[in-house]
Amino acid sequence: MSVVVHRLRDVRRARYAVAAVFAVHGSVTGSFATRVPWVQDHAGVSAGQLGLALAFPALGASLAMPLAGRVSHRFGARTALRGLLALWTLSLVLPSLAPNLPTLCLALFVYGAASGVSDVAMNALGVDVETRLDKSIMSGLHGMWSAGALIGSAAGTLAAHLGADARLHHALAALVLTAAGLVACRWVLDLQPAEDEDPPPRFALPPRSAVLIGAVGFCAVFAEGASLDWSAVYLRDRLDTSAGLAAACTTGFTLTMAVSRFAGDRLVDRFGAVRSVRVSGVLAVLGGLLVVLGGHPAVAMTGFALLGLGIAVVVPLCFAAAGRSGGNPSLAIAGVATITYTSGLIAPSAIGGLAEATSLVVSFGLVTVLACGLVVFAGVLRAGDRRVKVSRPDAAVPGRRS
Repeated sequence: MSVVVHRLRDVRRARYAVAAVFAVHGSVTGSFATRVPWVQDHAGVSAGQLGLALAFPALGASLAMPLAGRVSHRFGARTALRGLLALWTLSLVLPSLAPNLPTLCLALFVYGAASGVSDVAMNALGVDVETRLDKSIMSGLHGMWSAGALIGSAAGTLAAHLGADARLHHALAALVLTAAGLVACRWVLDLQPAEDEDPPPRFALPPRSAVLIGAVGFCAVFAEGASLDWSAVYLRDRLDTSAGLAAACTTGFTLTMAVSRFAGDRLVDRFGAVRSVRVSGVLAVLGGLLVVLGGHPAVAMTGFALLGLGIAVVVPLCFAAAGRSGGNPSLAIAGVATITYTSGLIAPSAIGGLAEATSLVVSFGLVTVLACGLVVFAGVLRAGDRRVKVSRPDAAVPGRRS
């Protein structure tokens, strides 16, 4: 009995450790995002060249993500996460060192690859802890990522306001975040592959189940990318608001997403993943309709807030469902992550291109149609409902041992 209590305590401690890992991961993103103008000036690139360079993180992540399962199998989950997270935090220094466009593209490719493999590793561990606790935690973990991004961006904003050199800022941030990540990783579960488990392939197409789950994530991330990058422009150009009010719209969208993620686990535990996503989809569709049909800034801002509420829990539940959809959680999670990264990459440019050809109203009409996909296809996330109950707190995920 004492062994079971001890292991339950370890699992609970691992939950907070993984949450800290998510916050560290998000802090790197926030730290970089606020210094992009400095990086652009230092590299001497135009706006168009910067747009090209900023496509390389998603490219690097998409190519590297399938390797995460192989690394975890070779070294064990804890050691793999420790190394991959450190690679990610230290890669923060690379973009600010780039003196020109080719080196900036290369730096951002490595930066994105490190982000992708550590992202898969930490989500796989999050799914494992969630399964052992038999309660939803993935939405809250992604909420911690958002909180970390907010902290990183706040520190970056302060550094920019003080006129600090981004090379110094990012070097200090990388050291602090690397240390924080290494400390947090001490308490994550040290999962090891079963003795008869074959190593995953270095590169493999995602399983069909991951493609279907990823399609749901694609719809949510497309709406997220469109809203983050274009909500302020929509209010300014379409509804003729001030720049301050337009910026407040984007802030409101971000805040509703963060609040919804922190509250999402309790709702998912009560109503299940499928029902939660369907209700979320209805909210997102309603929000899209308010954006498209509302002719007043307050109506459009309410619409964007509802979009944020509606899509916030979808991606965490996609990762949770992927991690339970088959015998190779890392491969399935990598497949879903690749699809969602691709959506985030193409959404801003797709919205802009469609707006150029037609109007922003038509662009967000497309967002609304994709939000309908959350309602229609939510059933593919049934694996995230944890239909099989975990009978013991120390029960292992099939094919894994700790």
